[in-house]
Amino acid sequence: MTSRSTSVLRKPVNKPATRKSASKQSAKNKAGKLPEWNLADLYPGIDAPEISSDLDRMDAQCIAFETDYKGKLAAQISSEDGGKWLAEAVRRYEAIDDLAGRLGSYAGLIHAGDSVDAAITKFYGDVSERLTAASVHLLFFTLELNRIDDAAMDRAMQTPELGHYRPWIEDLRKDKPYQLEDRVEQLFHEKSQSGYAAWNRLFDQTISGLRFKVGGSELAIEPTLNLLQDRAPQKRKAAGQALAKTFKANERTFALITNTLAKDKEISDRWRGFQDVADSRHLNNRVEREVVDALVSSVRAAYPRLSHRYYRLKAGWFKRKKLAHWDRNAPLPFAATGSIAWPDARNMVLTAYRGFSPEMANIAERFFTDRWIDAPVRPGKAPGAFSHPTTPSAHPYVLMNYQGKPRDVMTLAHELGHGVHQVLAAKNGALMAPTPLTLAETASVFGEMLTFRRLLGETKSIKQRQALLAGKVEDMINTVVRQIAFYSFERAVHTERRNGELTAERIGEIWLSVQGESLGPAIDIRPGYENFWMYIPHFIHSPFYVYAYAFGDCLVNSLYAVYENAQSGFAERYLAMLGAGGTKHYSELLKPFGLDAKDPKFWDGGLSVISAMIDELEGMA
Repeated sequence: MTSRSTSVLRKPVNKPATRKSASKQSAKNKAGKLPEWNLADLYPGIDAPEISSDLDRMDAQCIAFETDYKGKLAAQISSEDGGKWLAEAVRRYEAIDDLAGRLGSYAGLIHAGDSVDAAITKFYGDVSERLTAASVHLLFFTLELNRIDDAAMDRAMQTPELGHYRPWIEDLRKDKPYQLEDRVEQLFHEKSQSGYAAWNRLFDQTISGLRFKVGGSELAIEPTLNLLQDRAPQKRKAAGQALAKTFKANERTFALITNTLAKDKEISDRWRGFQDVADSRHLNNRVEREVVDALVSSVRAAYPRLSHRYYRLKAGWFKRKKLAHWDRNAPLPFAATGSIAWPDARNMVLTAYRGFSPEMANIAERFFTDRWIDAPVRPGKAPGAFSHPTTPSAHPYVLMNYQGKPRDVMTLAHELGHGVHQVLAAKNGALMAPTPLTLAETASVFGEMLTFRRLLGETKSIKQRQALLAGKVEDMINTVVRQIAFYSFERAVHTERRNGELTAERIGEIWLSVQGESLGPAIDIRPGYENFWMYIPHFIHSPFYVYAYAFGDCLVNSLYAVYENAQSGFAERYLAMLGAGGTKHYSELLKPFGLDAKDPKFWDGGLSVISAMIDELEGMA
C-alpha cells in the first residue's frame, strides 16, 4: 500500500547528477559558478562496491526479518514481554527502511541529475527492482500489525519501548479499512515495477529528451520554460509556440501515459474501496476530505478577486487589455533588470532566515558549505526543483535549475525551507520523520515569506516595492490558484477516465476549461496551450499532490500573521512543530498557534493576505 506509513516500500526519488557529469560540466552561467552536490555522502559512485554490499545486506536482512516474524505477531503480542518483542521487530524494520532509503535515494538523485544517460538509467532501474524484490519479504509486517486486536495493541503499547512507536502504529492502522489480502498486496507491490513505476520512468525520460526549436537553437524543456520569463516579447512568444509544437508532436505518448496511470489508480482504488478519486491521497495526507473541499471551494470562489484582478492589473502595466498566455509570467516593466548572482541569492536567503532564527539559518547554511545543493542547468537534468530528505542516517539534498531570476531566489528559499524541515524531523527516525503533505509545504512557503518580507522591508524605492509585491502575488497565485486549478483538472480527468480512455484532444479541452476559469478574461489563451498539461510531473508521480501547495500557502499566511503579532517564543514553537515530523496530526501541531484548518473562515483568512497585496498594487497604479 503506497502510504507514507509503509515507507520501507518507497521507490527511489524523482531524479540528479553523476560524478562523471559533474566533472565534465563547468557549471557556469550568467548567475556565476554554481554548486553541484556531493552525493558521496551516500555512495562514492554507481559502481561503488558499497552499493553491491548494501543491496546484498538488505536482501539478507529482509529474508531474516520474514523468517523471524511472519505469522507470529498475533500470538507474541499477547505474551508477557509482547510489547518489548514487537518493539524490537519495529526497530529492525526501521533499520531496514533506513538502508533501503539510502540506496533508493542515491539511485533517484543520480537519475535526477541525468535521466538520459544509459548507464545511469540502467542503474536506477536495477536498484528499483532490487528494492521492490527485497521489500516483498516485509509486506506481511504492516498487514499483520493491522490485524492485531485493538485492545491487545493498546496493552502492548504501554511498554515504553513500543510506546515510542505509537504515532507510527496508530497512523498505520488508519490504513486498515483499505488493506487487502496478503497475496493481493504482494501482487500489487511486485507489479508496480512493470506498472506505474515503469510509466513514471517513461514520462521522465520522454520529457527530459524533448527538444524545442527556439530561433536557431534546440533547447531542453527547462531553458525553454525559462524563456517565458524573458524580457523580450518575441522570445516569450517563440518559446510558447515551440512548447506547443513539440507537445503537439508528442501528445499521443503523454495521453497514453496519463490514461494508463489514471486507469492503474482506478483499479487500485476500486479494489481497496476508496469512493472518491482523491480519497487515497487524503488518507495518505492524513487530512479529511471536507477540509480539502473547503479549501478548494474557498480558492475557486476567490478567483475573481485574486488571479482575475491581478492579471487585469498586469495587462494594464503592459498597456494591453489582455496578455497572451505566454506572457503570464513576463517580467514586469518596472522590475529590476540583471541577473542575481548565486552568492547574492545565498546571502538574501540566509540573512532572512537568520533574522527569524539563528538555528534555522545554521541548518540552511550547511546546504551550501557541505555541498547539499545541485544548482546548474544541465542537459538531461530533471526540470524544476525539490528537496529530497534521503534517510535520517544521512541528510537532505536540494536540486534546482538556477538561472539568476528573482523567482529562482524564492525557489532557493522554498527548497531550503523543506531542507531545514527534513533535518529537524530526522531525529524521529525513518518511520516517523516523514511529514504528511498537509504540512510538508509549510516550512518551504514560510521560508519564502521570510525572504520576501525581509527584502520588502529593506526596499526604499516605490517602484522596487511595487515589483516585489507584484512578484510575490504572482508566486502566490501560482501556488494557490494555479495548484487548485491543477487539482480540479486532475479530478475531472480521473473521474472521466472511469468511463473510458480520454483522447489528447479531450484532455486538452478539460485543461482549457479549468485554466480559463482560474486565469480569467485578462489572459488570452492562444492555440497550442491546450497541451500544456503534458509537462506537469505531479500529475504523473503524485496524483492529487498539488492541493498541498495551496494548503501550505494559506496556512503560512495565517501562521505569519500570528508571528507578526507574537510577543516572544514563536520561533521556538515553529521549530518544534517542524521537529515533530510525522508524530502528530496537523490539527495538533497548529493548536499552539491558535489555528484551526477545520474552521471555514481559516482559508478565507489566508486568501485575504493575497487580496490585500493586490489592493496595495491597485493603489500604486
